[in-house]
Amino acid sequence: MTVDEYEAIRLLDLEGLTQEEAAQRMDVARTTVQRIYAAARRKVAEALYEGSILRIEGGDYEFYPPEDTAWGCGRCRRHRRGFGRKHGE
Repeated sequence: MTVDEYEAIRLLDLEGLTQEEAAQRMDVARTTVQRIYAAARRKVAEALYEGSILRIEGGDYEFYPPEDTAWGCGRCRRHRRGFGRKHGE
């Protein structure tokens, strides 16, 4: 599974975004999100049915903006620098 496929599943299924909202976040067209999501669902279904490992790899992405020193998901304390530390420590 590519990182883009993983991100589509995360945005649509976990965060509950619409395809239009997911497309904006991923900076692609809605039809591209549909295609990516369909491929991802097929791979997840195959992995569940076959009991195989689902590997997430590949893609062109950036985890953190280079200028942002304490970027995180907002729901946890994980940050680029200072994993688990409070701001200002």
